[in-house]
Amino acid sequence: MTDPMLGLLMLGLIIVVIMLGFPTAFTLMGLGIFFGYIAFYTPGQAFWDNRVFDLMVQRTYGAMTNDVLISVPLFVLMGYVMERGALVDKMFYSIQLAFRNVPAALAVATLIVCTFWGIASGLVGAVVVLMGVIAFNPMLRAGYDVKLAAGVITAGGTLGILIPPSVMIIVYAAVAGQSVVKLYAAAMFPGFFLALLYLAYIIGWALINPKIAPKLPEAERQVPVPSWMGDLQKAYASGNMFTGLAAALVSPARANSVMADDKRISYAFLIKNFLYSLVPFTIIASTLWAVYWYVVIHQTKKSDALPAGLEQLGTPDLAEGSSTAAQMGPPASFYYWYIAIAAVLALIMFRYYRRMNGEKLAIIKLVTDSVAPLGILTVIVLAVILLGITTATESAAVGAAGAFLLAFQARTLNWQRTKEAVFLTAKTTSMVCWLFVGSAIFSAVFAILGGQALIERWVLSMELSPIQFMILSQAIIFVLGWPLEWTEIIVIFVPIFLPLLKHFAIDPILWGVLVFVNLQAAFLSPPVAMSAFYLKGVAPAHVTINQIFAGMMPYMLIVILCMVLMYIWPGLTLWLPQYLYGG
Repeated sequence: MTDPMLGLLMLGLIIVVIMLGFPTAFTLMGLGIFFGYIAFYTPGQAFWDNRVFDLMVQRTYGAMTNDVLISVPLFVLMGYVMERGALVDKMFYSIQLAFRNVPAALAVATLIVCTFWGIASGLVGAVVVLMGVIAFNPMLRAGYDVKLAAGVITAGGTLGILIPPSVMIIVYAAVAGQSVVKLYAAAMFPGFFLALLYLAYIIGWALINPKIAPKLPEAERQVPVPSWMGDLQKAYASGNMFTGLAAALVSPARANSVMADDKRISYAFLIKNFLYSLVPFTIIASTLWAVYWYVVIHQTKKSDALPAGLEQLGTPDLAEGSSTAAQMGPPASFYYWYIAIAAVLALIMFRYYRRMNGEKLAIIKLVTDSVAPLGILTVIVLAVILLGITTATESAAVGAAGAFLLAFQARTLNWQRTKEAVFLTAKTTSMVCWLFVGSAIFSAVFAILGGQALIERWVLSMELSPIQFMILSQAIIFVLGWPLEWTEIIVIFVPIFLPLLKHFAIDPILWGVLVFVNLQAAFLSPPVAMSAFYLKGVAPAHVTINQIFAGMMPYMLIVILCMVLMYIWPGLTLWLPQYLYGG
């Protein structure tokens, strides 16, 4: 048997052995060493002198010294601390009340929490299990279709591996030799866009067939409004809570005089609640200011220089070439769109505050108290990466430290839970790193045997166009997602396609993000479909695995639709990294 044929035999064996349930990392190493021994074998040579053992040491050392992988344990620790700290229960309750009048309100709230929690933790299993415990039974009790309830949890739970910060993106960056920050920026919009497509599907299905998601009983849609809010709302400004609080700040004595239960309200209490009422305005105003500052002020000040901090991003090539579009200043169209969007948001805010009542203020307080701490931490972690303030590893350390602070502030993280979080972090990190070592040995032997070259010649002989190669490669990865998990696909099969991207003039950033979206199918496709088994472990006994599988199928079609739109409109993926870093 020729060496290239041995390489193909390696590739076939790894798929069979993994499907039989053998540990992937050690299977990769075992096959790599076995076939490498054959490749380097010289008659009469001592067993221990075979060069495959030198190769094994070199590849293991290379994985150990890969700086990109340092951020893996820190991001994983961040996720497990948040999961063990039980920071999500209040979030689901508050978002459920905020969307109580939307069709399929419980499913919408579940998807939003899954997305937000997935961003913060990046752990698919933890998100699916946690939301299965918190949201699955309430949806079933409310009469929701089992397939809808199961689908939204399993699909929403996978978004954490797509939207940064994500361990999958870090592993791909290490395999493909790409910048982590550019991949983070590229995956940002597609991740949220896929979540938006999921949301449109849920609401659209509920509008077409209301029986699958009945409205909650009135008792469960009631917002708990403190009595003082009701008294204040009646006494001031024709029931408007915002102007009532403003008037009460001017005359606190009168505010206390209208309290029906004679309960005294301090001036500090009134200020605190008035600040709560300003939260929606503050979020929109600060977002508009941040966009204007970054695009107009920050970038144009550095039109001839490299943005501060990019030297530490592992992308020294960015120092060469002309200024980016952002550094040269925004075009006139930016100002037109900016003013139009700001005007629309101002009108929405005016209508909102004009109709603010006690219920709306109570919901703002609930959502702010449950979401704000985690939201601020997530925004900080992503901002310091994308703006070049810190490296991915440093931001991961910030995220892990912030997760501990949030859990301690909530008083939900004891010594036992801390030990569990650290143990699970070590377990997950060791799995990822051993996978990386195993794949490095396997891919090196595969290339030495000529398997890589054989596949390249086969693909090139078909004389494919770039779009045909793109479809072929993504179709193969999609099919591999049925029997395999994303880890095996990233470390074993993605390196096979990477050398061909240059020949077809395909951007490895665009192709990589398409792979990230595609690998959502690895969690949503039978027979592996780990999301389904995570949910089945916490679902009621009467919910079958087939019902969960049926609920996930529509989301696989949505994943395909998202990939088509990403290819037709590559700016969805490439605009942000090009704007931030050029290239």
